[in-house]
Amino acid sequence: MPAVSKGDGMRGLAVFISDIRNCKSKEAEIKRINKELANIRSKFKGDKALDGYSKKKYVCKLLFIFLLGHDIDFGHMEAVNLLSSNKYTEKQIGYLFISVLVNSNSELIRLINNAIKNDLSSRNPTFMCLALHCIANVGSREMAEAFASEIPRILVAGDTMDSVKQSAALCLLRLYKTSPDLVLMGEWTSRVVHLLNDQHMGVVTAAISLITCLSQKNPDEFKTCVSLAVSRLSRIVSSASTDLQDYTYYFVPAPWLSCKLLRLLQCYPPPEDGAVKGRLVECLETILNKAQEPPKSKKVQHSNAKNAILFEAISLIIHYDSEPNLLVRACNQLGQFLQHRETNLRYLALESMCTLASSEFSHEAVKTHIETVINALKTERDVSVRQRAADLLYAMCDRSNAKQIVAEMLSYLETADYSIREEMVLKVAILAEKYAVDYSWYVDTILNLIRIAGDYVSEEVWYRVIQIVINRDDVQGYAAKTVFEALQAPACHENMVKVGGYILGEFGNLIAGDPRSSPLVQFNLLHSKFHLCSVPTRALLLSAYIKFINLFPETKATIQEVLRCDSQIRNSDVELQQRAVEYLKLSSIASTDVLATVLEEMPPFPERESSILAKLKKKKGPGAVSVTELDDSKREAGELNGGGDRGPDTAAMAASNASTPSPSADLLGIRSAAPVGAAQTNAGSLLVDVFSDSGPAAPSAAVNDDGFLSSAPPSEDPAPPLSEADELLNKFVCKNNGVLFENQLLQIGIKSEYRQNLGRMYLFYGNKTSVQFASFSTTVSCPGELQAHIL
Repeated sequence: MPAVSKGDGMRGLAVFISDIRNCKSKEAEIKRINKELANIRSKFKGDKALDGYSKKKYVCKLLFIFLLGHDIDFGHMEAVNLLSSNKYTEKQIGYLFISVLVNSNSELIRLINNAIKNDLSSRNPTFMCLALHCIANVGSREMAEAFASEIPRILVAGDTMDSVKQSAALCLLRLYKTSPDLVLMGEWTSRVVHLLNDQHMGVVTAAISLITCLSQKNPDEFKTCVSLAVSRLSRIVSSASTDLQDYTYYFVPAPWLSCKLLRLLQCYPPPEDGAVKGRLVECLETILNKAQEPPKSKKVQHSNAKNAILFEAISLIIHYDSEPNLLVRACNQLGQFLQHRETNLRYLALESMCTLASSEFSHEAVKTHIETVINALKTERDVSVRQRAADLLYAMCDRSNAKQIVAEMLSYLETADYSIREEMVLKVAILAEKYAVDYSWYVDTILNLIRIAGDYVSEEVWYRVIQIVINRDDVQGYAAKTVFEALQAPACHENMVKVGGYILGEFGNLIAGDPRSSPLVQFNLLHSKFHLCSVPTRALLLSAYIKFINLFPETKATIQEVLRCDSQIRNSDVELQQRAVEYLKLSSIASTDVLATVLEEMPPFPERESSILAKLKKKKGPGAVSVTELDDSKREAGELNGGGDRGPDTAAMAASNASTPSPSADLLGIRSAAPVGAAQTNAGSLLVDVFSDSGPAAPSAAVNDDGFLSSAPPSEDPAPPLSEADELLNKFVCKNNGVLFENQLLQIGIKSEYRQNLGRMYLFYGNKTSVQFASFSTTVSCPGELQAHIL
């Protein structure tokens, strides 16, 4: 049994812990615990009153049993009674038990609060600290209501001891994080800020954590802290390690306080006062100079503390973005870390340089390290460091180095970790589009991207290349030739087939003069991939075939034979079956002029923001892609391609005139609006769900802000209300589903199905207003003869 120190005085607790440790099985442990619980319960219920020592001992045993994972349902009142003891050890155990076992909904909270109030008003610093620690550990709203106004008074009182001030500051921070609406500084604001001038460094360190949190929510209220923070930082930075002996960590004076001061200053813009700003710039220069000095110790703790201050200083320099000299010096300092033996330092350097690359003052300085970053991308063993290297290459890219960076990223993609491939693909696609001065290079890059990492090329990427090709006449022939050559590879990714089918279907005539890419050769090449593709890609290829009939009449018989075969017109997939039947009929009965009109070339896409950037931003999280980057991309898109971001829908390619040309046809094409069978909560979503699995595909509809279907794209203004109901009724001669009536208040949708002489019809009502309908009812009236046939 372990020896019990003379000051413990709880030999029974030590014996109990030893017994538990000596148990040979779980059953033996439970048996010993149950025996002890029975003994403690009998002691608490006994007629003989327990002294403070016994209560402390038994409460300690209960606490130990709870920490072993067993439930404790008694002993709380005895712990509360210990709070009224004048002995430190008894009071300490009482507060410890309450902090661990009492929840915020306990009926004892009022008694506990009374005991805490007594200790806070006792002016005994030890008892005050115990009470403040308990408040912070529990941190319930009830405690915030009870003490939020009392703790600031203790914090700023002149006669409060330093140790109590530290506890009060951290306790108030805890309450502010849990119940910010209850912690109102008000009259205490200026006095709390002036704690930054306190002589005790521990008080300053605790106070600055509180002030930083408060400044983030109410910056104007605490803006006076900037000058005080700069003054305190200046004193620390200019001091020697011997000046702050109690707060020097491995020859670095007050590293934690320095980091917190630098972090506080990042909550505010550069100081307007010239003297304060000059003093701060001097501090930052001193920190950068100290980073160049030889280390005073070889121990890792020294370098960690020194580098922590350096990186916070660099973060502040980046935040201000107003001192070109400091930005360039920071960049050069980070460049030295890029080849440091410590992996963490290389990671942090790459991460900080990503932010520096966005500054006009330091962008050129960052570019000088391009070879080092490329080498890190190729040779780093840690995947997280390689990812940061890829991020930095993306951030430092401009027109002068775009081709080099894109080539390196493509080369790395062949061996990149699977976890970052999708993100790399998006970045390569964005850079290739944003800095393309030669569109043949852009087309080559995207097709190479699909070849290398086809599985990670999202629809947004190949949509985008098609939009740009359609909008640029000068690249259409080259794109057709390049994609034709790419499709000749024995193993061809399905995304390449999609791009090839679309481009050859639109612009295959531009390369048809070459015998090596004659119409029949193009068709046979596409059709050789048909059986290997998924249903959506096959649907696109069928649309390309009907386009071929319009572009190359000599291929009509061959293509009709393909469409006529059983595998097409009797396909188990209704989408492919309908397309085959409709395209076959269209090619048979339509005249050449009608066919040319229906299957005319796709018009240019309207200018719109690139969805690839939006996808990257969503993947990386808020703040990953800056607003200026998005604006630049939008501007670049307008300058370079005038391209929109409307996905090249496969049915649109086949000209929706071939099936249902009405505006309401969009209702039948909603496939991404809501999953089939997904639970929907409002009327608008219900409409989306009902129409999601119906019939043939058509251009996808949008869902407006109210959750209702709209034929306009989401980014455009909502379409005006549809025509009168009488006009809408005519549209249901050819279709079973759609919007029957719509105005500013109500949308009525209909879905129907028929089998032989039986039919079923559903009506759906959508509330387009922001208020709930009251006394809403519907009535269905039928002529006399029809009434008898309704089931």
